[in-house]
Amino acid sequence: MKYATARPYADPEKAARRILEIANAVEPVQSRIHIEKVNEPFLFKDKGTPAEYGAGLNLAIERGWLVIHESGTFITFTPAGAELFA
Repeated sequence: MKYATARPYADPEKAARRILEIANAVEPVQSRIHIEKVNEPFLFKDKGTPAEYGAGLNLAIERGWLVIHESGTFITFTPAGAELFA
């Protein structure tokens, strides 16, 4: 499938940065951020696709910016991720 215009989050780097921006704007609960408070704005307000969201989240985790809880319901910033917004 070919789109008429380039998708804004087709690049996982851009998607990861946007996920970090959204997570930074969310008020953490017990130093954890509910994952739905990040995926809802990305998927519905920014019109990203689930594949772009997954690729961006995986890249943020691989780069050590975020850590996802084993249940998959929370994310937390690592010191390296928090440093991006310092």
